[in-house]
Order: sequence, then C-alpha cells, then structure tokens
Amino acid sequence: MERKAKIIRETNETKIELEFTLDGSGKADIKTQNGFLDHILSSFAKHGKFDLKIMAKGDIETGSHHLVEDVGICLGKAINESLGEKKGIERFSFFILPMDEAQVTVSIDLGGRAFLRFDADMPYEMIEDFESVIVKDFFEALVSNSFINLHIKKNSGINPHHIIEAIFKAFGKALSIASRLTGGNDIPSTKGMLKS
Repeated sequence: MERKAKIIRETNETKIELEFTLDGSGKADIKTQNGFLDHILSSFAKHGKFDLKIMAKGDIETGSHHLVEDVGICLGKAINESLGEKKGIERFSFFILPMDEAQVTVSIDLGGRAFLRFDADMPYEMIEDFESVIVKDFFEALVSNSFINLHIKKNSGINPHHIIEAIFKAFGKALSIASRLTGGNDIPSTKGMLKS
C-alpha cells in the first residue's frame, strides 16, 4: 500500500493543492509564490526522500503569513494521512544537522499527540518576502494537523537563512527515520494504537 496523500484546501485567503509521498525519491515540484518557501520545502523533500508537489496561491499582498501557515496545515494533514495506522514504523527519531555556523537538532515522535517545542530564536529578517519569525507559525500549523510531537532546537547560528534551512532539512531527515518501515507489522505502542 502506497503511503501518500493529496490535500486540497481553499479559503478566502489561499488556494492550495498538495501531494505528498512518504516513500519517494526526493522529487519536488513546488510553486507557492514565495521563492524562499519553495526552496526550504524542496530541501525538506530532498533530504527526507519524500516526493512533494505543491501549487499554492494566496493573498501575498498582505504578507506571506496566510500562505505559509496554510501550507503548514496542508503538509501536516498529508503527513498524518500518509502514515495511515502507523504499523511497523520506527516512530521515534532525532537528527542533528549543521549548516555553516548554524546547527539544529530536531527530535520527533509520531505517537499521535500534537506538541511543538520551538527553541530556535533568530533575528527578524525578510528573506525574499518571507519573514524569519513565521517559521514557528508554520510548524505550529503542521504539528496541529499531523498530530506529531516535534522538538526543534537551535544549538548555534546567527544567519536566519542558515538556521531556517537547517531546521527544514533536519525535520526532513528526522521524519524520514521516524516513518521508515522496520519490516514488522506491529504498532509501536504499548496501547496497541497510535492515533490522534
């Protein structure tokens, strides 16, 4: 059974079509009207070896907030749907990723409980109309819709571009490890279920 999902979301602020495949090859086709968002989502897909297609439009004349947050909602829903019953997955993982002066640790539990710890302060900066501080909002939206426990910690870093890119790459690596199939058919929980 293919672990994949297609999400369509349309509001007065955004219109998003997203396709996500957990067991992919790192192919990305992303058009969100924001070049930096395209870049970091492509990095997430590449390093997690996911296939990700996103066509997104939004009211970017008011800023990137609605667009970024709604893409986070859709990606979260797609991750949750593609995991299915979570039989035979690793469930837990962490990854430490360096990028120049920045180093980030991401740890994850696919146990069905939504929680985000975001410990990655960075200077406010506009990167191609992308506000550096909106990264937390993206992951809050993603976690609330994927029902994962996600801890993001900046160990070092000054440049917001490097910090943000390291976060997305590390998240891709950690999610890839936690979601990989171990060869068994058991649900990795003493409860016998991993659901939201």
